[in-house]
Amino acid sequence: MSASATASSGLSRGGYLICLRGIMWREALRFVHQRERFVSALVRPLVWLFIFAAGFRQILGVSIIPPYDTYVLYEVYVTPGLIAMIQLFNGMQSSLSMVYDREMGNMRMLLVSPFPRWFLLISKLLASTAVSILQVAAFMLVAYFWGVDLPPWSFVSVLPALVLVGLMLGALGMLLSSAIKQLENFAGVMNFVIFPMFFASSALYPLWLVQQSSPVVYFICRLNPFTYGVELIRFALYGKLDVVALAVVVGMTTLFLVGAILAYDPARGLLVRRGGGSG
Repeated sequence: MSASATASSGLSRGGYLICLRGIMWREALRFVHQRERFVSALVRPLVWLFIFAAGFRQILGVSIIPPYDTYVLYEVYVTPGLIAMIQLFNGMQSSLSMVYDREMGNMRMLLVSPFPRWFLLISKLLASTAVSILQVAAFMLVAYFWGVDLPPWSFVSVLPALVLVGLMLGALGMLLSSAIKQLENFAGVMNFVIFPMFFASSALYPLWLVQQSSPVVYFICRLNPFTYGVELIRFALYGKLDVVALAVVVGMTTLFLVGAILAYDPARGLLVRRGGGSG
């Protein structure tokens, strides 16, 4: 009896690993086959890096503020924000695919599996985060050859921050996708979320400059979780840690993920209230 229970337990653990690998492999294949998704993920930040940063270089530099030990050029300052931008758009694109899968019926096949929904959602979240890190790696390589001065070990030191920020933004997108019933409605929600989060943050300009010009906008930036994701990446690129940013990112990741898991729960989630049923 005990041997049978042990075998069943071992099969269960193996099944979880197979399920995780399958979801991650599916997301990887989708990313490989959708080459335009990879190109568009790089075009947006590269436009800022090549054009806007070049234009602002002569009129806007950044004084000595943490984590920088000296005066830095504008393109160096905006690089962490552009990295976070890649992860933000990837999180929303991954959530868009969930809305599409739900409309096409693929989501129903996944959610009726014997695995817990929290495990399926976390597996999907891990897969989308891994894809975003690949996109960031490609962007950092291009930025390096463009002449952006980053520490040579920056990709290694920033990797934990990329995982945390990718999880936070992916969980946010997942939570939003649970409230969207139709695919055509998601584009408007994406624009309503992405652009305010990106521009009302420290991605493009230091918050002390924002505070001087508009205390109200500064207050909004301080409430924006994307700001703390940008700062966590910025400090991690230089091997430093922003404890406040880390706490906010971990807290918001937990909040968004728990909300998404509850929303995708057929007993009490948003899908039932919106007529989504088991889809």
